[in-house]
Amino acid sequence: MEGLEVTVLLGLTILVGTLLAPRLRVALPLVLVVFGLLLGFVPALREVQLPPETVLLLFLPVMLFWESLTTSLRSIRRDFRYILPMSTLLVVASAFAVAAVAAMFGIPWEIALILGAAVAPPDATAVAALGGLLPRRAFMKLKAESLTNDGTALVLYAIAVSLAVGGQVTPLMVTWTVLVSYLGGILVGAVVAAAAWLLLRRPGGSAIVINVTMLLVPFTAFMIAELIHASGVLAVVVAGLIAASLNAQVTTAASRRQAEAAWPFGVFLLNGALFVLIGLEVQWIVHQTSLQTIGWLSLITVAVWAVLLVVRFLFQVLAVPLQRLSGGSAAPLGVRTRMQVVSTVAGMRGAVSLAIALSVPLALPDGSALTGRGDVIFVTAGVILLSLLVQGPLLPAVARWARHPVDHGEDEEFELAERTIAGAAMAALDALAAEHGISAEVRDRVRRDGYEMLELANARAAARERAIIDAEVGAMEEMLVSPDPLAGGTAESGDVAVADGTTLQMVATSEDVDLEQRSPLIRHDEFSRLRLAMLEQKRQVLGGLRRSGAVDDLVVHRISARLDLEQIRLEGIEQFD
Repeated sequence: MEGLEVTVLLGLTILVGTLLAPRLRVALPLVLVVFGLLLGFVPALREVQLPPETVLLLFLPVMLFWESLTTSLRSIRRDFRYILPMSTLLVVASAFAVAAVAAMFGIPWEIALILGAAVAPPDATAVAALGGLLPRRAFMKLKAESLTNDGTALVLYAIAVSLAVGGQVTPLMVTWTVLVSYLGGILVGAVVAAAAWLLLRRPGGSAIVINVTMLLVPFTAFMIAELIHASGVLAVVVAGLIAASLNAQVTTAASRRQAEAAWPFGVFLLNGALFVLIGLEVQWIVHQTSLQTIGWLSLITVAVWAVLLVVRFLFQVLAVPLQRLSGGSAAPLGVRTRMQVVSTVAGMRGAVSLAIALSVPLALPDGSALTGRGDVIFVTAGVILLSLLVQGPLLPAVARWARHPVDHGEDEEFELAERTIAGAAMAALDALAAEHGISAEVRDRVRRDGYEMLELANARAAARERAIIDAEVGAMEEMLVSPDPLAGGTAESGDVAVADGTTLQMVATSEDVDLEQRSPLIRHDEFSRLRLAMLEQKRQVLGGLRRSGAVDDLVVHRISARLDLEQIRLEGIEQFD
């Protein structure tokens, strides 16, 4: 099929899946994978291939960069003792356990180790698509693990391929590969992020220039890392984390709002297309395999999938000292076990595993075919399918069974930050008004508005606390439908009637208006300048809360989005141009 036809077909499939998933009460990725499997029964569609470089160079940089931008740095620092072994030691343990099981079924050890490296890391895109059902902290831990474990898997893959093609693997070679992959990826990500910061640090840049530069960051980081044989995935993740921490310094309110609209939509389309293509790829692999071999490989697939679940669960049990809740105290045994079961089910495989499997060389250096490549691709695709179609639907039930305690930490931090920045802005109001030459009339108006918003924030916090105490969290009251104040009635004096019977109220028609008063344009300009100065004060205080660790990055992101909207409303939509 032609590229345009495939694009239209993928778009239609994503659209139909998006419409059907809520009706079926099934997660969208699962629906799209099934659609891909069904489309694979059409011979012409089955020929649509998913080259590994497409996943690695087109899909992953964008999706990983966005996931990095929306990851909590405070959560990574807080749970680093959990994330580090899960993204390194667990990947190694899983790879060798899978290799041992595959070797028991007769697959050569070198090929079995390639298979282990392919299926060992949980995938960040699958976790992001299906892991939102988890509590916030558990989701962030799993997300951070999935963002950083690909580097370990790719190192193992390089070593396994060297063994398979007859290369020499020495301790020095392994050490050098690890250092280049990890340190090189971190260095490249940091350098690319620093270059973007230097390019964008001048104030007043247009939204388009800023966002095009940010879009180039993940692709540039991935490309440079691959050129020096470092981890492109790790380079993108590091660049994203640094960009997230420096975002407020190099972007504007208009560019951030533009990015907030474009990035999630683009990632949604890429994610959807990827799940459909995985279903098509599985169909292609099945039709390329003889019927006699399918049963044997299916048995290996189920065994490998089960081993991955068992190893992940046992690793968490044995690494209890490294898994701490807030405050550094261990959770009770029952709670800890339920958390480990949820984490085990949530560790799903996806695009990275398939890309690694498809990257296996076709031939040895002497030109002969590499035996076992098809087996690796079949088993990897089967494990991805099982993880998505079995673990995915099972995850909501397991999450409910785990009975995670309700965590109100994010709501409390949001309220704390809102009240803190509002109070700081009100405290600085007189000084800001004097600095910007604001009249007393406008200053007092802003003061009244500010106190009203502060009282509203306090009232909301008190209402939420009462709701928690009364065990009414999550209860929703029906909204009273009030009649439209503009509908019906007769036109009063000073109103203008329109065709449908509604009225438009005339304003400023009184004969008592003082024409000598300050121009409304002047008052509006002063009001806007003072509100913008207060917004800047709020951002400075919010940044201090973030740097001190008092408020999580995701809370800062929520509040910053609201401040950006207010700034755009004051400055005008033309600032997007």
